[in-house]
Amino acid sequence: MKAILLLGALLFATGLLAQTSVSRGTILPLQLNSSLNSKTSRPGQVITARVMQDIPLPSGATIHAGSKAVGRILEVSRAGNGKAATLSLQFDKLNVSKRTVPITTNLRALASMMEVAQAQVPQNGPDRGTSEESWTTEQIGGDIVYRGGGPVTSTSGVVGRPAPGGVLVQVVANRSGKCRGDLAGDDRPQALWVFSADACGAYGLGDVTITHAGRTSPVGQITLSSDKDFVIRSGSGILLRVQ
Repeated sequence: MKAILLLGALLFATGLLAQTSVSRGTILPLQLNSSLNSKTSRPGQVITARVMQDIPLPSGATIHAGSKAVGRILEVSRAGNGKAATLSLQFDKLNVSKRTVPITTNLRALASMMEVAQAQVPQNGPDRGTSEESWTTEQIGGDIVYRGGGPVTSTSGVVGRPAPGGVLVQVVANRSGKCRGDLAGDDRPQALWVFSADACGAYGLGDVTITHAGRTSPVGQITLSSDKDFVIRSGSGILLRVQ
C-alpha cells in the first residue's frame, strides 16, 4: 500500500511539474483582451491575452484554450515633432490550470482583429452553406486549411493538419521577416490558431512594424512603432514564442 501511495505521489508531482513549466520554443497563439494605444496606454498598465487553441507540450501536458497570458506596458511614446510613435510591452506570466507560470517570450506575428476574423470564414461562396468542420479557409500568411479530413498546405506543400480551434503545423522559418523555424531540432507540430506556418511580422495594421521582437537584449521586451499614433484593438491576434 505504501508503494502504491508513493507511486501516486510521484505521478502527481510529475504532472504538476509539467504544468508549471513551458518548454523553450513553444508558440502561444493568443487573442488580445487589451487594446494597445500609443496615445492612451501607460507604463505599468496590465495587459492580458487568451490562449485560443489547446497547446500540446513535449511533456505530454496541455495548455488548454482559455488560459491567460499576462503582461504589462513598459514604455509609450506618442508620434510628433518628427518622431515615430512607439509602444513597448512584455508578456511574462501564463495562468494555466489555476497556476501562474513565469515565461519569457518574444513576438513572432501580430494581426488586426479584421485579419483574425477573415481567417475564420470560408473563402469560397458555396462553403458558406456547409458545416464549419468542412470549410476551406486561408490562414494569416497564406496557408490553406482543408477541414473535414484534409491537410494544411503552404506554397511549398503540406505543413500540418487542422485541429479543434485551429491547426497543428510545423513552424517554418521566414527569413525575410527574420523569424526562425524549428529550434534545436524540435520539429513538433505547433498550435498556430489562425496563423500560417511561416507567419512573421505585422498583418493588417497599416504601417505598424515590430521594431524589436524580444529575441535579443532586452530579451522579452517587444517594441512596436509607427510613423503616426496607432491602436491595436482588443481581438487582434498575436503569436508569442517562449524564449
